[in-house]
Amino acid sequence: MGTYSETDPMLGERRLSADETDGREEDDEDEGPGSGVHNMPKESPLAMALQILVPFLLAGFGTVSAGMVLDVVQHWGAFQYITEIFILVPALLGLKGNLEMTLASRLSTAVNVGKMDSPIEKWNLIIGNLALKQVQATVVGFLAAVAAVVLGWIPEGKFQMSHAVLLCSSSVATAFIASLLQGIIMVGVIVGSKKTGINPDNVATPIAASFGDLITLAILAWISQGLYKCLDTYPYVSSLVCAFFMLLTPLWMVISSKHPASRTLLYSGWEPVITAMVISSIGGLILDKTVSDPNLAGIVVYTPVINGIGGNLVAIQSSRISTHLHFHCAPGEVPDETKGCYYPCRTFCGTGANHRSAQVLILLVVPGHVIFLYTIHLMKSGHTTLTPIFMSVLLLLCIADWMVHSMWRSGKDPDSFSIPYLTALGDLLGTALLALSFHFLWVIGDRDSDVGD
Repeated sequence: MGTYSETDPMLGERRLSADETDGREEDDEDEGPGSGVHNMPKESPLAMALQILVPFLLAGFGTVSAGMVLDVVQHWGAFQYITEIFILVPALLGLKGNLEMTLASRLSTAVNVGKMDSPIEKWNLIIGNLALKQVQATVVGFLAAVAAVVLGWIPEGKFQMSHAVLLCSSSVATAFIASLLQGIIMVGVIVGSKKTGINPDNVATPIAASFGDLITLAILAWISQGLYKCLDTYPYVSSLVCAFFMLLTPLWMVISSKHPASRTLLYSGWEPVITAMVISSIGGLILDKTVSDPNLAGIVVYTPVINGIGGNLVAIQSSRISTHLHFHCAPGEVPDETKGCYYPCRTFCGTGANHRSAQVLILLVVPGHVIFLYTIHLMKSGHTTLTPIFMSVLLLLCIADWMVHSMWRSGKDPDSFSIPYLTALGDLLGTALLALSFHFLWVIGDRDSDVGD
């Protein structure tokens, strides 16, 4: 087998330029399904919106549920006495963008370009990517704990080894277990989408996030509280838990190295996930300091919703643009309309498939946001409705357009590199803007004791 790189074209045939594609659309339709030519999925804006709507709502209600869980567990002993756990929250929730959504984007592109038509190639690709994801989850979970310890120690000047070990154990165990569960769900979604004829680019990434936040938060709360109860009587338990999951890493590395695509990412795919973890941890520090203010503690119920909606929508757009580039451009080459300086109108103004998807996604923000906030209100877990979600999504869609094309121009596969950065930026922007909104409400006189609580 020859060498394989993630930046190599996923289609062996010569790509068509946008003009050539338009000129051959009718010919492609005449060739029919027996021609062996893989065509870009053709969708009307309505069909696109309908395919995106259900998983988007599922993902949104998943983030609402995660916010409800976080609102409850913030009063547990582990969260009250080891507040650095709040720094872990955005970093661990961000793993769905670093790992699950990235996996979904890679496999969606593989489905659309025909790389999963062969059963042997399909399962080799799936197993290699799942093993790679477990390696990355373990390492990123450990580094997230280190970042939480450092970020918690710098402003306070206090360091407790027992708390640091508990943070490390909770983070690594949560990252490993949540990643494994979500990876299995993700593979089922991709395979199911292929069999039912649904474009996985539209549904895979939001479904990856639908229960991701809830599963991750529930596991983090359960493990951290359990280890906290053992802290005095069985202090060695935290160390054993951390060591167990870390010692599994070499096994996953051996498995992931069996497939050339995952082997390449095993060596070169660390930059985006680690950088994204650092960005999310900064958002976690903002959350930690905001929650520490008794007047603003209610922010936690909104954090997963605000961060999640932006990340879910921008991941769909990133995945679609990446698939489009894999079809029509060789790495290093971009369509003519994306050359030159970037300007925001380029993202939303136009009739191309990527313009239409950006328009559909931005139109989903307001009604989706109203539904999710009203759900929180009905559950009597929220007081304020002033949130920055529209601004956050608008910025993220623009950044996605620029970032995906820039990465492709530089020879990097945006399926593997763009989504971690985008979802991490969503966490940072969402948390920062939400904290500013809560501070603004307090300043202008909305000083009820239940602000957001």
